[in-house]
Amino acid sequence: MTGQKRVLRLALLGCGTVGSEVIRLLHRNGDELAARVGARLEIAGIAVRRLTVDRSDLPVPAELFTDDPMSLIERDDVDVVIEVVGGLEPARDWLLAALKSGKSVVTANKALLAEDGAALQAAAAEGGADLYYEASVAGGIPLLGPLRESLHGDRITRVMGIVNGTTNFILSAMDSTGAGFGEALEEATALGYAEADPTADVEGYDAAAKAAILASLAFHTPVTAADVYREGITEITAADVASARTIGCTVKLLCIAQRQVDADGTESVGVRVHPAMIPRSHPLAGVTGAFNAVFVEADAAGELMFYGRGAGGSPTASAVLGDVVAVARHKLTGVRSASDTSYALLPVRPIGEAITRYHLSLEVADRAGVLAAVASEFATSGVSIRTVKQEGHGDDATLVVVTHAAPDAALSSTVDRLRRLDSVRKVLSVMRVEGET
Repeated sequence: MTGQKRVLRLALLGCGTVGSEVIRLLHRNGDELAARVGARLEIAGIAVRRLTVDRSDLPVPAELFTDDPMSLIERDDVDVVIEVVGGLEPARDWLLAALKSGKSVVTANKALLAEDGAALQAAAAEGGADLYYEASVAGGIPLLGPLRESLHGDRITRVMGIVNGTTNFILSAMDSTGAGFGEALEEATALGYAEADPTADVEGYDAAAKAAILASLAFHTPVTAADVYREGITEITAADVASARTIGCTVKLLCIAQRQVDADGTESVGVRVHPAMIPRSHPLAGVTGAFNAVFVEADAAGELMFYGRGAGGSPTASAVLGDVVAVARHKLTGVRSASDTSYALLPVRPIGEAITRYHLSLEVADRAGVLAAVASEFATSGVSIRTVKQEGHGDDATLVVVTHAAPDAALSSTVDRLRRLDSVRKVLSVMRVEGET
């Protein structure tokens, strides 16, 4: 492709919330985009599942729609393929075919990238095409570009953030109103923040896919969703949120990817998604509603925070079109961006080796010696207690323990021991505590 071509043609796969907004933005900002790219961007075709759906509100002729995505991808006049359908199949086949044939791809497909990112990168290299995916994590927040390019000369040590708006809305509602999980989920569904089936969000699958993408970019090592330790928020109770408040914390579903260095200099990465208490003084604690934010720590740049709307048609379409402009410029000049590097090949550590602090609530017998017995089990597992608070009510009492930092495996061993104590009626909750207090 040379700089003489003045029109670049786009194949759009998907015309849902994001795809429709991509069409509108291309129409509305066509002249400005042409000036930025150096060529006009035209839609060659739009692949949809059902041709019978009324799309007369969109500023494109009806003849552009097709229900045969592969035939659209294979057209000689298509330069760039935009995929906003999601899912693993058939999107995998579509994108592999596009990349291998030299057509650059812009995708928002976090699930596919987290599952098969390495294969897509290899196909892009084989076809001499670009693969861009800013919209796959945190919607319209410009996050992957800085990780991929702006911080490429630095050494990133930790990425921690809120990358799922649905769960953040639910936990924010529980914190501000005292509602339980079910009530907060109903509100999120009624307002359109939660899907009819919210499993991917509330069980942490969506955040885990995004964590894999972030870790792969930040640490130059291949990480898949299967490598990510995952817990959702369905077991979080109003009591957990209230207990967090008593120690100056709030509860968030966090995505954490961290570089770890052993005493002998051996490096590895830990990647996890789970609910955690964080101090209200931490920048992430103030991120409420359906907003996303990601906190990045790097050796030279220090601490950086990226914040904004993490989902929705307009923010996500904005990220998609930002990528389209980048790959279109490359098409005009006959170059491609450097592939995301995975030279480090760092091992991914199991969750048992993750080191953090913990908050435990125990229902215990209200009698002499119970606290000593509980403390003994912590000591046996090598977990140091930072604070203890006991409240009695009749024959039972609630014991709240906050630990110093310890390996996850040691804490799990402690919980197993506590459950076997006659004086411990029930382990009410166990939650990690992240950040400084």
